[in-house]
Amino acid sequence: MTEQDPSPNPTEAPVDPLFTHPASPFVRTEAPVPVAYQSPPNTAPNPAIYSTWITYRTQIEFGLAVLAYLMVLVGSVTVLQANRGADWRYYVAVLPVAPAAFVIWLFVRAISRLDELQRRIQMEAFAFSLGTTALVTFGYGFLEGAGMPHLSWTYVFPLMAVLWGVGVAVFRWRYR
Repeated sequence: MTEQDPSPNPTEAPVDPLFTHPASPFVRTEAPVPVAYQSPPNTAPNPAIYSTWITYRTQIEFGLAVLAYLMVLVGSVTVLQANRGADWRYYVAVLPVAPAAFVIWLFVRAISRLDELQRRIQMEAFAFSLGTTALVTFGYGFLEGAGMPHLSWTYVFPLMAVLWGVGVAVFRWRYR
């Protein structure tokens, strides 16, 4: 830096090398004046606001279908207990199958909407559940022949659901 006044013509100004006053106590150094810029414009679009129905559609449909199943089941059991000798009792007994079939259809549709990895995890967990349930029930069938008490078929589906949950946890951990 020089102590001279700068000339109006920048080509005539003397060039001061950068290393001439690196640590001089006589030259005052100041931080550069901050330049105030405006904030950049917000180019990101605002996220679309979805309704609760669109965001949670699958969960709402599944919940309503299970609720319909429970309502039809309670109604069916109540009507069957009040009319034990009626000819139409078999038709009323199978009424809960309709909302249960709708639950299965919703479940298959939800599985088909998953990405490849999640679909693979679900399919492997289901295969594990199906095979393990088959082995457990097949093995218990032999134990019943040896004298163990008879178990109702209503225990098969909860066993399959629990094993499926175990399979999902194991395969998610495996693919993490």
